[in-house]
Amino acid sequence: MSVRVSTQIALALASLLLIPLSQAQSGDIPRTAFGQPDFQGFYTFRTITPLQRPPELASKEVLTPEEAEEWEAYENRRQNRDLIIDSVGGAGYPPGVISYNEFWYERGSETVASRRTSLIYDPPNGRLPPTNEIGSQRRGEYQQMIFKSAGPEGRTTVDRCITGFVGGPPMIPGSYNNNMQIVQTADHVMILNEMVHTARIIPYSDEFSGVSKWEGDSIARWEGDTLVIETRNFYHDYNLRGMSDQAHVVERISRLDDNTLNYDFTVTDPLSWDESWSARLPLRASSDPVFEYACHEGNHGLMGILAGWRRYEAMGFNGDGSPKSESGTVATEE
Repeated sequence: MSVRVSTQIALALASLLLIPLSQAQSGDIPRTAFGQPDFQGFYTFRTITPLQRPPELASKEVLTPEEAEEWEAYENRRQNRDLIIDSVGGAGYPPGVISYNEFWYERGSETVASRRTSLIYDPPNGRLPPTNEIGSQRRGEYQQMIFKSAGPEGRTTVDRCITGFVGGPPMIPGSYNNNMQIVQTADHVMILNEMVHTARIIPYSDEFSGVSKWEGDSIARWEGDTLVIETRNFYHDYNLRGMSDQAHVVERISRLDDNTLNYDFTVTDPLSWDESWSARLPLRASSDPVFEYACHEGNHGLMGILAGWRRYEAMGFNGDGSPKSESGTVATEE
C-alpha cells in the first residue's frame, strides 16, 4: 500500500500505532500519518560490545573482522554461566547472576556492526570520565547508607524493582531483557522497556514539566528525521550509572536501514563527571514482542534480602557476609 492511499484508510492504519506505512518509493523513509519518520515496532539492543573499552584493548578503537571474531569467541566463553565454577567467582565474575544458568541470558553474541571496542565513543578512549570529587563523595555516602542499613530504606531501586538495569535513560545493554517497543502518536512517543516494565510516555514539547520522576522528566522533538529526547529532573540522586538528580541526558534516534535504528546518547552531570560522555548502539528490529517483567516493589525478594542480612549479622558477620567491621562497602548493581 502506498502513502497515496485514501486518508480514511491511512488514518485507520495509523490508529493501530504498531503498523508502519509503506514507503512511497524506493529509498524513502517510512512515515506515520502525522508525517514523522515511523520508528514504531519492537527492537532489541543486545550486543556483546561493552559500554567501556576493556583495558586490554586500550589502544584499539576498532577491531578487524578477524579480531572481532576472536573477541566474540573469547567473550562468549568467558561470560557463559554454565562454565562458571561457584568457588571461583560469584555474581561479579563475569557480570550476571550466579544462580542463573546460560539459558536465561540474552546478552548478545556479536559485536556492533562497526566493530568498535566500546559503545562509548566520547571520550575518545572509550571509557567513562573519572568521577569528580562531588560524585565520589555522593557514591561513598550511598555505599555507607547501604552498608549500615538493615531496613528497606537502604535497599537500591534495583533491589526493589522500581527502576534500573538496562531501561535507562540512557538505555545500555545488559545481561538480559534488552528489548523495547516504540509507539508514536501525533503528540507523544512511548518507549516501553522490557526491564523493569518501564513505559516512558514522552510529549513533544519545548518545556519540561518540572516534576521529578524515577526515569527523569523527558520531552521530545524532531530535528529533521532524528527524534531527540531530553531528560532532566531525576527523582533520586544516585542511579544505575552513578548519575545525580542533576543529570541531563540527550538521546537521538534515527533510521539506519529498514531493520535498524541508530541510538546515540550523551550524558552531562556536573555532580558526577567534569565532562560529558557519549555512546552509540543499534536498535535492531525484533520479531518477538516485549514480555511482562514480573518484578515489582515489595516483592518476596526484598524479604529474602533483609532476612539474609539479619541472619549473617546473627552469625557475627556483616550483612553482606563479610567479616564484621565498623565500616565497609556492600556490592550493588547501582
